[in-house]
Amino acid sequence: MGLDPYTQKLLLDWFLDLDTPEGFRAELIEGEFVLTPQPDGHHEHCISRIVRQLHRRSQLDVLFSGNKGLRLGAAHGHPVDHVIPDGTIVAQEARAFRGAPPWMPCEGVTMVLEVTFTRPKIDRVAKRRCYARGGIPFYLLVDRGTSSTTLFTEPDGDYLRSRTAAFGRSLTLPDPFAFDLDTTDFL
Repeated sequence: MGLDPYTQKLLLDWFLDLDTPEGFRAELIEGEFVLTPQPDGHHEHCISRIVRQLHRRSQLDVLFSGNKGLRLGAAHGHPVDHVIPDGTIVAQEARAFRGAPPWMPCEGVTMVLEVTFTRPKIDRVAKRRCYARGGIPFYLLVDRGTSSTTLFTEPDGDYLRSRTAAFGRSLTLPDPFAFDLDTTDFL
């Protein structure tokens, strides 16, 4: 059951005024406050390997931002989601992130990236639904719990398609990226 509009606004106001403890990041996902501690080295290693490949091998000239807040539409009686992907990828535009508010809208975002950490179910389910509702074309999930990487595509309330590769196998990223993502280093 969803929240009434007054409670939604109150929850959103509390979230936006939240004084996040040092060393944590705060998100509002499907009506739930989520605090996440600083990631470990393996988490950051996976992200750096993906970003490196995106810059070197992608057909698309991309800009990457780590931990950029996205504001995504409300759904199911919950307030507007405020989600911080581990990585936000946009097609190269001179001002893609310059001048963007702390919580920017997701229009123009080509792909988001998550690497599971302390609460993997949030990355696997809730964030996946948020990104799909936001119309983000690609969601790349590095799932350390299942030792696999999944690319979700065709957003329509949720992603309609997905492709998964075990760590050590390559995962084909379709146009506009058009290359095989090497996951050997994720092992």
